Amino acid sequence: MTTFDERERAYEAKFARDEELRFKAKARRDKMLGAWAAAALGLTGASAEDYASEVARAEFKHPGESGVLQKLLGDFKAHGVAMDERTLRKKLIDLMAEAVSQVEGVR
Repeated sequence: MTTFDERERAYEAKFARDEELRFKAKARRDKMLGAWAAAALGLTGASAEDYASEVARAEFKHPGESGVLQKLLGDFKAHGVAMDERTLRKKLIDLMAEAVSQVEGVR
């Protein structure tokens, strides 16, 4: 095996680890965002947990952050809670940093 082959395998392994970390962090972020939104909507207990899971699944229905944002904006509007996309995007960024930190700590 050449040095080039070893280097290529190392890069592929790093890429796979990074993608796994990104996936876990996004899932955790979405769950935390759902819990935050549930509290803002006045949900508690099992209803809040179910809602947080529902928010986390929203990304699978519409890939990317837009699915989660659309769901939350619609739910806030339906419940008469004032919320804008800018505030939600900032919350996404803040929670992503926290989620990455948590996931990296689990390794």
